[in-house]
Amino acid sequence: MHETFKITTSGPGLHEITAEVAARLRGAGDGLVTLFIRHTSASLLVQENADPDVRRDLVAYFDRLVPPSDTPAMSYLTHTYEGPDDMPAHIKAAMMPVSLSIPVIGGRMVLGTWQGIYVVEHRRRPHQREVAALFSAV
Repeated sequence: MHETFKITTSGPGLHEITAEVAARLRGAGDGLVTLFIRHTSASLLVQENADPDVRRDLVAYFDRLVPPSDTPAMSYLTHTYEGPDDMPAHIKAAMMPVSLSIPVIGGRMVLGTWQGIYVVEHRRRPHQREVAALFSAV
């Protein structure tokens, strides 16, 4: 299995894609699924999917760590012509994974009880993101 699928985000935050990936793996057998996001201002992440406070806290933490470029502390940034969230989005994407590899057994991902797969949108406005998926059988 190899394909690219689209995920529409609604702005900053963690947008769960676990079900979309799982649906593509039905009947796949044993192997490894590799996911890759085809963007420089979004990331992929495996994170808790039980308590939405975890997602909110992660977004708040990364916004505090890398604030918008119109914040005085970020005045050294020069790539600002696409808005105050653009270069910070690139920095966040450089700090987080843009690809994931997840074991698959019997056509099901071997995720922990509370783990989900997320597209992390770092830009303020909604985007359509592309994720490439490759399943390699063993």
